[in-house]
Amino acid sequence: MRPALHRLLRQTATLLLAGSSLWALAQEASQPTYAGAEPLGAAMENWAYPYPVQMLQFEVEGRPVRMAYMDVKPQNPNGQTIVLLHGKNFGSDYWANTLRAMSTYGFRVIAPDQIGFGKSSKPEMRYTFGMLAENTARLLDHLKLNRVTVIANSMGGMLGVHFARRYPDRVIALVLENPLGLEDYVASIPPQQTPNLVKLEMAQTPASYRNFVKGYFPVWKPEFERFVEQFARVQFSGDYPHFALVSALTYQMIYDGPIYNELPQLKVPTLLVIGQNDRTVFGRRFAPPEVVKPMGNFPLMGRNAQQRIPGAVLKEFNGVGHVPHLEQPERFHAVVMDFIYGKK
Repeated sequence: MRPALHRLLRQTATLLLAGSSLWALAQEASQPTYAGAEPLGAAMENWAYPYPVQMLQFEVEGRPVRMAYMDVKPQNPNGQTIVLLHGKNFGSDYWANTLRAMSTYGFRVIAPDQIGFGKSSKPEMRYTFGMLAENTARLLDHLKLNRVTVIANSMGGMLGVHFARRYPDRVIALVLENPLGLEDYVASIPPQQTPNLVKLEMAQTPASYRNFVKGYFPVWKPEFERFVEQFARVQFSGDYPHFALVSALTYQMIYDGPIYNELPQLKVPTLLVIGQNDRTVFGRRFAPPEVVKPMGNFPLMGRNAQQRIPGAVLKEFNGVGHVPHLEQPERFHAVVMDFIYGKK
């Protein structure tokens, strides 16, 4: 009886595995491919943003560029301004709920698309966080804003640290929301040649990109699908090879602009908001599994960062991944408000 039982169990397991695979294939097949959708150019001209977009024109290394930004003014101003810094795979439009909430609280809120992202110009050049920080300061000068609170997510967190280190007198407070750079990538992730990165970008599909973005969120919500739609529609345009190259160049910026050793040098009040389910590892695919396995431990990295940043406050969000302001917006905004007013 025992051999027969073992055979039955193996057959049952095989059928269950096959059924699971078929279900997964059916789920993938049911996902939108956006075939036939209107293509989006590299500047995303026809992609809707939650508030009117303005443009600041200037030159970077002798090249004319346009920096897109939203400037949301409150009905009942409290005299303070917040600047929002986006991540690598998002534009400033993903701050829609934060723009709305913070303006309701009386803040003027500025949400730029950094050069190389969103609706801003995407020149083919070497990108650095120093350049992006200078561009952000230029925007604040244009708007006649001296001191601001900075809220920064993912790659934007790295930019936020660079900005606060370069312009400490302009930063009232710094909120780092699951920032990249809390571990030393250079010590673990091999450097990559830009042409190889471009090939990988060109090989993406809407399905593979959806799987990538899903890694940010423990719970996938229908509203997150818009990030896949945006990518797919840009990919369908003739601008995509240029877009892919700029994406590769901004990858190099993250690799070349570490912040780990900058954290102890921060001299501004800092709040760390860390989604505890986040396991994002920059450049994960380029290192062996045994090297990557201990990386991306955001609960541990958040606690270490709190120890490394003088006076930092840490708020841990259980059940949340890489983008707390999208996953638990009400709690995120409440925590930020408590911090801002506690430091006022």
